[in-house]
Amino acid sequence: MASNSSPVVPNHVQLLPEMSSICFTESFTATHNFKLVNYPMLDGMGVGKCVRSCEFSVGGYKWAITFYPDGSDEVNCASSASAFLLCVSQVKEDVRTKFSLNMLGVDGKVQVTNLGVLDHTFTPATFDWGYQKFVDKSKLKPSLNVESGYLIRCVLTVMKEPRTEVKRNRFNVPQPNLQDHLQQMWKDGQGADLTFSVGGQMFNAHRYLLAARSPVFKAQLFGPMKAKATQTQSIKIDDMEPSIFEDLLHFVYTDSLPEDEHYKEGRMAKFQHLLVAADRYGLERLRLLCESKLWEGIDVETVATTLVLAEQHHCNDLKEACVEFMAPRNVLQVVMATDGFKHLVESCPMVMKELLDMVSRSG
Repeated sequence: MASNSSPVVPNHVQLLPEMSSICFTESFTATHNFKLVNYPMLDGMGVGKCVRSCEFSVGGYKWAITFYPDGSDEVNCASSASAFLLCVSQVKEDVRTKFSLNMLGVDGKVQVTNLGVLDHTFTPATFDWGYQKFVDKSKLKPSLNVESGYLIRCVLTVMKEPRTEVKRNRFNVPQPNLQDHLQQMWKDGQGADLTFSVGGQMFNAHRYLLAARSPVFKAQLFGPMKAKATQTQSIKIDDMEPSIFEDLLHFVYTDSLPEDEHYKEGRMAKFQHLLVAADRYGLERLRLLCESKLWEGIDVETVATTLVLAEQHHCNDLKEACVEFMAPRNVLQVVMATDGFKHLVESCPMVMKELLDMVSRSG
């Protein structure tokens, strides 16, 4: 390298410490079946009198089902049975619930009621909730005998109070920086075991990395036809400008193009030469990057030269973009006045035929 003293500026952005918060709402759900065997024996036990299920636990609280065969009171429960969910625990704070109460046949197959879900918050003042008119008693009497019965099914969900926790990213993991280390190694020349001579300038490199990145370098450095020059760790590169070879090495070590400031002058010409170098050494990703840059920069001054390049290096997408750009007659007339168009006519007569065909179709 001509200069090895300048430090490499990392091209990644360090991750900043991150903190977030998460809201948790826990819930607990359970089902309890309260069987009423020999139901006719319950009929007529009196208004306001109930039977109660055993206690069951959900969400840290104890619950029970209360059933009033003759209704919970005379005023509101005429000819109806009542059913409620009772919070047996002495609650000191609000307890949010969603629950359903429904009556089925004792085998659980016949649906007597089909009531929806109740959304209720139990408090120290309201420790039970449900239906005063749970089921019409007339539905329970037909075809009953002493062995018949029902069950009341309660599906209960208890929701805890939402809580928020802070989640901190304790490990500030930086972005991958392998490219930075390889670039620094290249700039410093540390461990270099190969030298390239390009237009009178010398460039140090690492043969194993070159072979890993380029099939052409791999064949040249390790294949059966490897160059004799590799035995002396020196290879001469002809027909390439030193700045283009330096950009080629930059890509080999960093998998990226140099910053745009590197191409302030003659930007498109630089990418044209770099595309040729990429094709020469089988660096497909670099070739496609150059194609993309050339496509972005197509104008009347560069399109003809770029089209020649695309044809010679089998860049079909770039070729198609150039032809479409030139096809309008008003654009073609301006392009025909450039030196690049003269070179296109001399170098690629078949492309000219394709171009003229497209022009004639666009009419």
